[in-house]
Amino acid sequence: MTDADAVLSALRPVLDGLAATFGGNCEVVLHDYRRPEGSVVAVAGDVTGRAPGGAMSELGLSLLKQGRDARDQINYLTRTPAGRVIKASTMLLRDRDGEVFGALCVNVDVTDLRHAAVLLGELAAVTSLPDATTTFTNDVGQLIRAVVAEEELKLGRPVSRMTRAERLDLFRALDERGLFALQKAVPEVAAALGISRASAYNHLAEIRS
Repeated sequence: MTDADAVLSALRPVLDGLAATFGGNCEVVLHDYRRPEGSVVAVAGDVTGRAPGGAMSELGLSLLKQGRDARDQINYLTRTPAGRVIKASTMLLRDRDGEVFGALCVNVDVTDLRHAAVLLGELAAVTSLPDATTTFTNDVGQLIRAVVAEEELKLGRPVSRMTRAERLDLFRALDERGLFALQKAVPEVAAALGISRASAYNHLAEIRS
């Protein structure tokens, strides 16, 4: 058993206790980033619909891409596809050499609390945090399509109207987010953008050359 396996094994029993401490609006997720297409090892609670064997999120891909420079992400806000507001923390797991191999994530649904805060006003003053978007899904294909759509939206035009330089910028952005670390990511990206696999592989090779 590797160090990483030992840490993951030791943390599994902790999940239920953490989720129970925060109540029904809390979900705790244990990730093994060594297998990004199915990084979810265990889940306690149900806030985002995560399940064992599910794919990692865009944030996880980004942190994995950063390697040793990655840092814990504490108390950030994101939303589920249904619009629920989630206060989340992602705490990285490292081996003895400092390499990131996984994460312990705590997701708390604070939608109702935020509504109450609006009503209570200054009596329940909170620091405003910018909302981020994270795709919570157990389907790696859906994750890839969500990231592609987000980056395509940032460029302000569909890929069919992009210049070659803009298309390369899109592939560069996807690569920087760690998307191509996923198996079969290139065919999925090609399908999402409506281009051939050969073109997708050529674009990826060009931005990495």
